[in-house]
Amino acid sequence: MSVLIFRQLFDQQSSTYTYLLADSDTREAVLIDPVFEQARRDAALLEELRLRLLYTIDTHVHADHVTGAWLLKKRTDSKIAISAASGAEGADRYVSHGDTIAFGARHLQVRATPGHTNGCISLVLDDESMAFTGDCLLIRGTGRTDFQSGDPHALFHAVHEQLFSLPETCLLYPAHDYRGLTVTSVDEERRFNPRLGGELCEEDFAGYMTNLGLPHPRQIDVAVPANMKCGVAASDPSQKPLPEWAPLTYTFAGIWEIHPQWLEEHLQAVQIVDVREPDEYAGPLGRIPEAKLISLGNLAKRVAELGKERPIVTVCRAGGRSAQATVILRQAGFEEVANLAGGMLRWRAEGRVVENGSV
Repeated sequence: MSVLIFRQLFDQQSSTYTYLLADSDTREAVLIDPVFEQARRDAALLEELRLRLLYTIDTHVHADHVTGAWLLKKRTDSKIAISAASGAEGADRYVSHGDTIAFGARHLQVRATPGHTNGCISLVLDDESMAFTGDCLLIRGTGRTDFQSGDPHALFHAVHEQLFSLPETCLLYPAHDYRGLTVTSVDEERRFNPRLGGELCEEDFAGYMTNLGLPHPRQIDVAVPANMKCGVAASDPSQKPLPEWAPLTYTFAGIWEIHPQWLEEHLQAVQIVDVREPDEYAGPLGRIPEAKLISLGNLAKRVAELGKERPIVTVCRAGGRSAQATVILRQAGFEEVANLAGGMLRWRAEGRVVENGSV
């Protein structure tokens, strides 16, 4: 029986939530509101979960971050979906109210929820157990209505007609939260939303929104032009190019990994740092030729013993301690660093060359 795979991801810089949904049988997936700087993270998660990304879906033209849609399309061959009312260029599919976006046996229904911007949409899961509200309805709040053709009257009607009409148990997931809150429900927001819940009327809401007095988003001058092209114009110094010194894999945990075969063929091209304890280093698993022993607990104090002229590969028994070693080394200023995936256990299981090991 097919199970829904669901992950809520977070970008700390813009306080943006990205949502991954997938069908467990077909492994087909969609990603809602991806962030440009997190594209490498998102691609790593897709790879680890063995998912095929069909669509990235932006709930609107964002003003506070650049979408990762184009970058993920480039990396995963996914398609870009956005509202037809958004005015954005470069999408593969323009959706309107009532459309569905399928992934495996599941689908999301598109509901037009304008007011924050003209092109805002919300996405409702097929069984109405959860909905993704973009910047329309936030947790105990709403999106602002003072730029990008915002309209508090339109937003009030969108929330009441398209979201508050869902079952009261339906979970609501917003595109942002600035207090660390993660999810709410239709019943909660109907009752407790201070902007438009309870007995508050349309004029109450319009008055509230007109007097918010919020500053414009810091990234608006960069984000909106880039997002009007689905992120194709984006460039950011934090989005570093892929390392070129070896064919590395980036994990969802944020670690660059190297595979044993490449390492065995290029032992002289790198520095190998074995972070096990001395008795392990001399023990039956053996050690990789030329590996330098610096136990993990001493690594931060001994980084001066390592040079920056050659990349560093860290190794331990199974790959856990050596993953932490890459973090320590990067903090110390070493950029070309990778963890040996699977450690000495995998190295020996694959019959790779060792010193001092027992058969």
